[in-house]
Amino acid sequence: MNTSFADIANEKLRSLGVDTEIDLDQYGSIVELFEDAFTRHGDLPACTSLGHTLSYRDLDRLSANFAAWLQQRSGLNQGDRVAVQMPNLIQYLVVTLGVLRAGMVVVNTNPLYTERELQHQFSDAEVQLLVVQANVAQTASEVLPRTDVKQVIVTELADLHPQPKRFLINFIAKYVKKMVPPFSIPGALKLNDVLAAGAGEQYEVVECDRNSIAMLQYTGGTTGLAKGAMLSHRNLVSNVLQAHAVFSTHPIKATGDIFLQPLPVYHIYAFTSSMYALYVGAQTVFLPNPRDLSSVTAAFQQYQPKMFFGLNTLFVALSNDPDFQQLDFSSLKVTLSGGMALTEAAAKRWEQITGCPVSEGYGLTETSPVATSNPGGAQQLGTIGLPMPHTELKVIDDTGAELGLDTPGELCIRGPQVMLGYWKRPEATAEVLDDDGWFATGDVAVMQADGYSRIVDRIKDMIVVSGFNVYPNELEDVITRHPGVLECAVIGVPDDSSGEAIKLFVVKADPALTEAEIKAHCREHLTGYKIPKQIEFRDELPKSNVGKILRRELRDAEVS
Repeated sequence: MNTSFADIANEKLRSLGVDTEIDLDQYGSIVELFEDAFTRHGDLPACTSLGHTLSYRDLDRLSANFAAWLQQRSGLNQGDRVAVQMPNLIQYLVVTLGVLRAGMVVVNTNPLYTERELQHQFSDAEVQLLVVQANVAQTASEVLPRTDVKQVIVTELADLHPQPKRFLINFIAKYVKKMVPPFSIPGALKLNDVLAAGAGEQYEVVECDRNSIAMLQYTGGTTGLAKGAMLSHRNLVSNVLQAHAVFSTHPIKATGDIFLQPLPVYHIYAFTSSMYALYVGAQTVFLPNPRDLSSVTAAFQQYQPKMFFGLNTLFVALSNDPDFQQLDFSSLKVTLSGGMALTEAAAKRWEQITGCPVSEGYGLTETSPVATSNPGGAQQLGTIGLPMPHTELKVIDDTGAELGLDTPGELCIRGPQVMLGYWKRPEATAEVLDDDGWFATGDVAVMQADGYSRIVDRIKDMIVVSGFNVYPNELEDVITRHPGVLECAVIGVPDDSSGEAIKLFVVKADPALTEAEIKAHCREHLTGYKIPKQIEFRDELPKSNVGKILRRELRDAEVS
């Protein structure tokens, strides 16, 4: 790492009151960390979904009951893999914390996965037990006979609510709204029956090696079948403590504050955010469906959150929602952005409406995830902020040689939050993780002289036009500043004369917007070779489960 960059970044953190010498070994495991939180925060509210809240004491008791059942009744052993497939519900934390307390490995599973994706993940991770939410159990039921999964536990939306709310919410979801497609899983158990059985068993505290696997967190699979990143107890503990050190610069007390979490908790960004919330004693309000903007708006109005977790597409959608614009945002003190690039237009519009600046961070599944973050009071729009404490950055060229400041190159990260490697994939691990612990991200970045860094783009998304490198992030940031553009995506398409040509996909904010207006805007702000050659208007753009625009799908459609 460039010494001057490291010194500058650390000095900046220290000037903001950030502890750059955290004791990362103060907890032997992520279990020790959240069990300590249970003791410290007791009767404070811990998590909420669909109007019902569990206290830290409730979460302690219920997760211990689930752990006891796993230990005494399931037939599973320490280190076995348990898949958890559900949206943002309070029972997600009960189950995942119970799995970890039993010394087993959490395999977070996307509820939107297809049969092919489910079968790959269950088989690859050698999953022994699946805990699935009933609304998405139909797909799992088709896949299970083709896997080695031995047991299944099913939970409904309101299983942890008191009666009669439990019955009413579950009945309406199943029979009125038809949200639960029919499925058959012979021998499947009900979560509440399992918790009741576990209450009669003894939970035995498990000693976990801090370097043992806590989670298999599968990557998005953008380059083929998803790979399982092995995240250790030390990885997770380190990232929670690193996040706490940097987030302490924001104007919140954290303990007793409400954090609004619309992003899927099975995604590493939201998962680690939830672990951080437990550590500091905050209340996480989970929203099961962030695409339902009315539910996000209602939650803002009801809970008056101090902290909000989002990403660019969600900021854009909410900022353009008339009901959202009318809310009182006086309680909102922190807005965090991750998961995809934050555009200047989206950030400025959000701050204009809410009065709260957006703090962008950067990370990956393989880094648990947070590697950099913009600290409170020192946000620098257009950057990913400063390295987290104990985290080193460098940029390299195609030969692996280290580059200097203000020079684009592949970003590499070294720190205690970097994964152990990919599950059962030593060759894939060796491609991205060297013997010195440096993880190659696949992202092009620039390290600035002030200690901040900025992401230029994904290496694989870069477009080469007549020998010139063009980065879609830059173009998208410029184009979304046009008031007539709601959102956009840029890809490269084959071109006989220039090798690749730039194609732009646009969702209009103004129905009257024309191709000529967009090109005129581009000519004003971009060099000639960066101006899109083709423009296509669409009603919507393809997005991942977390709302990230999928350029890959747009490219694939063009090729086919």
